[in-house]
Amino acid sequence: MSTDLHRQPTSGPAVEAAERIVAAARLRELHECSALLRRTRVRAEQIVDEARMMLAEAEREGEPGRILTLSAQLDEARAAYRKVINAYVALCRRIDTERRELA
Repeated sequence: MSTDLHRQPTSGPAVEAAERIVAAARLRELHECSALLRRTRVRAEQIVDEARMMLAEAEREGEPGRILTLSAQLDEARAAYRKVINAYVALCRRIDTERRELA
């Protein structure tokens, strides 16, 4: 007994309904990820602000070693913040694409 691997998949109301259910579930998951990334963005922003304030304090107190360390940490915090923002933007675009496909 052989199967025809080249035949087109059956489409119909049941398949279309299943595809919409899967797409809606995927969209819900993307929204959950988006909410998590929003919270992560807020925390990353707070970390950048804290690092900036600590650097400013070290500069006011004239501590060269601490200034170098905190400057490097501020750069790391900013780089991490950019990664979170880029991930959030990419996810928002994906959500928009998924939403349009569902319409």
